[in-house]
Amino acid sequence: MSIRKIELLAPARDLACGRAAIDHGADAVYIGGPSFGARSAAGNSIADIEKLVQYAHLYFSKVYVALNTLLTDAELDPAVRQIHDLYNIGIDGLIIQDMGLLECDLPTVPLHASTQCNNRTPEKVRFLEQVGFEQIVLARELGLDGIREIRSATSAVLEFFVHGSLCVSYSGQCYISEVMTGRSANRGECAQFCRHAYQLSEPQGKIIAADEHVLSLKDLNLSKSLEPLLDAGIDSFKIEGRLKGEQYVKNVTAFYRRELDTLLTRRTDIVSASSGQCAFGFNPDPSRSFNRGATEYYLNVKKGRPGSTKTPKSTGQYVGDVTAVDKKSITISGKEQLNNGDGCCYFNENDQLIGFLVNKVVGKVLYPARPIHPPLGTRLFRNVDTDFNKLLGKSEACRTIKVDLELVDIGTALRLIVRDEDDVVSQTDVAIERIEAKKQGVAEQMAERQLRKSGASLFTVQDVKVVLDSDLFIPASVCNALRRDAFETHLGQRVRHYGRRVSTLSKNEVPWLTDEVGFRDNILNSRAHDFYRRHGVISFEDSVAAIAEGSLMHSKYCVRAQYGLCTFNKKTGENAEPLIISDKTGNYKLTFICDRCEMTVTRLKGTLTKEGDVEA
Repeated sequence: MSIRKIELLAPARDLACGRAAIDHGADAVYIGGPSFGARSAAGNSIADIEKLVQYAHLYFSKVYVALNTLLTDAELDPAVRQIHDLYNIGIDGLIIQDMGLLECDLPTVPLHASTQCNNRTPEKVRFLEQVGFEQIVLARELGLDGIREIRSATSAVLEFFVHGSLCVSYSGQCYISEVMTGRSANRGECAQFCRHAYQLSEPQGKIIAADEHVLSLKDLNLSKSLEPLLDAGIDSFKIEGRLKGEQYVKNVTAFYRRELDTLLTRRTDIVSASSGQCAFGFNPDPSRSFNRGATEYYLNVKKGRPGSTKTPKSTGQYVGDVTAVDKKSITISGKEQLNNGDGCCYFNENDQLIGFLVNKVVGKVLYPARPIHPPLGTRLFRNVDTDFNKLLGKSEACRTIKVDLELVDIGTALRLIVRDEDDVVSQTDVAIERIEAKKQGVAEQMAERQLRKSGASLFTVQDVKVVLDSDLFIPASVCNALRRDAFETHLGQRVRHYGRRVSTLSKNEVPWLTDEVGFRDNILNSRAHDFYRRHGVISFEDSVAAIAEGSLMHSKYCVRAQYGLCTFNKKTGENAEPLIISDKTGNYKLTFICDRCEMTVTRLKGTLTKEGDVEA
């Protein structure tokens, strides 16, 4: 039976977040480099990434760098220089979407195909593997059957998002920000039109919803489906959140570490992709961190209602219903204990999210910082949990590596041999003066007791073996110093023992899926053109013109299904009538491709009349 290595992949906004992710159980982290990342607000210096690499490798965890924007011709050479700099500091993988980079002189760094590559068919994933990608981030919209089909077509490492914010469009297939503001989502500058409030109406003018966040989605949470994902072929479980802070990273990473460890304990066909065990001083709970509510999206259903249409803000954790209200306080039901300084929120009669600070709590009675009067029965949420956040702030260095120690007398010195759970072995000697003990056997007992103290190190001591002459005297300070030196030596030995994977890119002529490419293939530079030509493409669509005139969003999410308006009839196969959404930026048509349960968003130029027509 082959043993699969399973990876928990966590986000890192910066060095501190990256270390927090490693401390709380990440087998790998992904982080933005100095530039060219799909989160322009989450760039990091080469020096900081090098520090993260050195720390991660102590646990045999990996560091992947996201360089996943589309590049212009002028940016390609600087990007390649940056990639070489990143490789030289020891990164383990490079996440990209621009195929022009495959025509460049890259180092032997494993390539990961970003979700922006729109990886949702067996044919596409097999092609990416054949041209040199070793790890492929699958589209979030896939169901288990689709993942199984892809797994059967490739041997590449398959990565899948299991938690965090969702893009309403197929990743890489959103152009509304670029067309309407000049800020390209594919170049790390998304303006988040999906979080806007819109009016939703029929073409004839009937209003379905006013001032609602029609395109906003809940946050992904697949924690209940980890084992089905494992069995479908997912190797890397990815947490979204490169703009999130340390507390979010600690909590969510710890939660999925605990969930995956439960599976690892029960199953013999999988192992963790890195080393160490975590002991948390808090109970991980994603509902206590930023979230818009939870959805499994389309993993287990073909259509549903994953929208968070009332608000794009975090609602947090449901804590109870309002049972009484007076001028100064509100009383709630529920088992959750609230605390002074918590932030709470609720939806009022107009479905607006109302937030307030809790000044004081007495049992189930809350004293808000300002007068509020929610109706009885209102569901109350806590979106700032002060006590929990304090626990997260204190949570550090909760991950350790198991070691066995053996202390041996070699005459003029003592030798401490350290062997860890990865079978890495080191030895450290300390010279001693042979002094006869006043009482026989004391040294062995003392030495074993002192060697079991791991202190603030990365190690947890399991077994200790001491072999000393019974009449030898050793000061406790000698054992303590030897243990500290041995642990430091062993850290260096682990770094030297770490085997970074290398991958040599070999150019070939494996044919592209068709003989043409469209604007959705996101080609921005001449070397990307060269790549597709080498793989048999003869027809190229003008991306700039096509984006301006084509669909601004292409989505698995269906507004009709969200609002209970699905009219699809399998017998007739007819598409549903389009709908219109409007905000201060303009009017947009929602077109439904019903046999595939998909939706596109296009711009309506001109003024929308009461009858639903557009006047130029």
